[in-house]
Amino acid sequence: MATQKKGTGGFGSAATGLLLATAALTLAARQRRLEAERLAARRLELEELSSRRTALRHQQRMHWELLARAIDDPSLAAVINTYDAGIPVEKRRQFLYANAWYVNLYHLYRAGLLDERELFGHLREIFQNPVMREYWEASKEQRATLEHASDEARIGRMVDGLIRDLDEADTDEWWVVGTPPPAAS
Repeated sequence: MATQKKGTGGFGSAATGLLLATAALTLAARQRRLEAERLAARRLELEELSSRRTALRHQQRMHWELLARAIDDPSLAAVINTYDAGIPVEKRRQFLYANAWYVNLYHLYRAGLLDERELFGHLREIFQNPVMREYWEASKEQRATLEHASDEARIGRMVDGLIRDLDEADTDEWWVVGTPPPAAS
């Protein structure tokens, strides 16, 4: 009987070893498949990001082309005029140009070419100009329609605060006025 037990024990050890080897191979194959799926998902994410950036560049070019036409031709500017009817044509052209500058900075920020602190610095500079401030005031109803949680609305509130700080500042050193957002990490 002892011989039979040894024979069965040897077969059991071989079967256990075979089972463990099969399990290890199955686990390794599963890990390779999961890694391949993770890489495929990452590739899709990168392709989507690239598509969004391409679309953003296209939209920015289109925005400028449309604004440039409106700036050059008051009859075309009338199509997108949402400002008070009492604003003279020349002032509306300036507002369209001011909008182009603001939107350009906003797109630089959205594209990741400026961080929020750098954006703040550029906004602080351009809003020294009285025409930029007039534009900002004239376009407040347009900004009121933005989704409150959107980047665009948040940046708009940052500009509102910056203008308030600039108006209340008791210094001519505008470049130190306001509290910039924290530096990017």
